[in-house]
Amino acid sequence: MTRPANPPLKPGRVYRTRELGRWSANPSRLAKRLAAQSRLEPLAHGLYHCPRHGHFGPMPADDRALVRSFLGEAAFLFTGPEVWNSLGLGATQVLAARLVYNRKRTGLFYLDGRPFRFRRKPYPRPAPLEWFVVDLLENRGLAALEPAETVRLLRRSLAHGTFDAARLRAMAVRFGTRRTRATVEEALCEEST
Repeated sequence: MTRPANPPLKPGRVYRTRELGRWSANPSRLAKRLAAQSRLEPLAHGLYHCPRHGHFGPMPADDRALVRSFLGEAAFLFTGPEVWNSLGLGATQVLAARLVYNRKRTGLFYLDGRPFRFRRKPYPRPAPLEWFVVDLLENRGLAALEPAETVRLLRRSLAHGTFDAARLRAMAVRFGTRRTRATVEEALCEEST
């Protein structure tokens, strides 16, 4: 009889069930056994977290590690209020779910009990600051933006050199709808006068 596998797991890492296949012919059984031994915590959708311990007990899995494992190493980008609010364009919203752009999945998924809203949407890699402005304008309803105030603040930011006007126009043309392009052009025209 062979000894059960005792894989060297990294604390803080999120594993997919199939990744455990390098230590066992039956990765599902191995995952269940490691969870019963408290070496892994079951999260959701075939994901397991090897807990890292801090001063106050086990620490939750990192958002990036969760999403990376969930998407199977596919490229993704976090966006949403945590980025939009820092642009200084009048956005002050908070969303319950983190917004994740990717090329693989769409929908609301709960990973480790936390909500993530996945959208299949194109984005540049790396994403410049001006792309996040376009993304904010594309999601103006979600961010509860006041259009006139947003144009005024965008104009002011362009005048102070916070955003590159040519790059902003290029991002709006490539990734924005007609309405977003019109908003950017309005801010750029008034900024240049």
